[in-house]
Amino acid sequence: MDSQNIYQEVQEHYGSVARTFKDTAYSGAVAKAFGYSEDELSSIPKQANLGVSCGNPLAIASLREASKPSRGFGETVIDLGSGAGFDVFLAARKVGPKGRAIGVDMNKDMLARARENQAGIPDSDNISFVEAVITSIPLPDGTADCIISNCVINLVPEAEKPAVFKEMARLLRPGGRVAISDILARKVMPAELRESVALYVGCIAGCNLKEDYARWLEESGFGDVVIADTNSDLNVYVDMAKDPSVKDPDTAGCCGPPAKEASKTSCCSTAVKAPSDISLGDINLNEWAGSFKIFAVKK
Repeated sequence: MDSQNIYQEVQEHYGSVARTFKDTAYSGAVAKAFGYSEDELSSIPKQANLGVSCGNPLAIASLREASKPSRGFGETVIDLGSGAGFDVFLAARKVGPKGRAIGVDMNKDMLARARENQAGIPDSDNISFVEAVITSIPLPDGTADCIISNCVINLVPEAEKPAVFKEMARLLRPGGRVAISDILARKVMPAELRESVALYVGCIAGCNLKEDYARWLEESGFGDVVIADTNSDLNVYVDMAKDPSVKDPDTAGCCGPPAKEASKTSCCSTAVKAPSDISLGDINLNEWAGSFKIFAVKK
């Protein structure tokens, strides 16, 4: 797939998720499987969690209300691919009212849902959302103390991924850090998996080896790079989608759009399909990919 086609497919897929997803039992089960606590989930709007996480970047971000006492204000954190605001709202609580939490997303439907969620949060002036692709963000150099991202960088076209890390370096202050949860490949995938649209929007077909992430970070000026496999079970997306106790009958579950709106095969669908439409439910995800934590510091 070329870059234009990838962006179109990702826009359509996640726009549909933003407009119609409402299965909070499913999304809560997925979030807990990837490290979010019940306290965290209960502290933010339920409709902010769409069940598309692959980890909890806040667990390694070490956000705080004041990075330097003399500055008199909290840290600024930017969330790349902020979706409906899930991690942004959690980050805003950690940096406090004098800090800032900025969400960046290219999808208008996601941004609309995030802002609707924000409207229900009292005293949320320290939260804002920016429409942009994460390779080019209209914010000044040195804006942030920390950049987080949750299962988004793998969706960026291969040729543009290095630009994401360069943009992170530009936006961070010296000594700033990145704390990322993402799906990385455990081994090189065959062409039939790489070419599946369903697996791409499902965050599998576009993922890279950890060696790629390490190289891109180092080439962009980061040090103290740590990339660790969490050994989380990626099949949770499929298992939870099939579990009648957590699945809403109007949704396709997993990372797929609701069945009533979907015009294409969901990434978790078990329906008969062409070889190029391999879904998450067709393979053992853990064989090919894993949930990784990525941490690095700008030199």
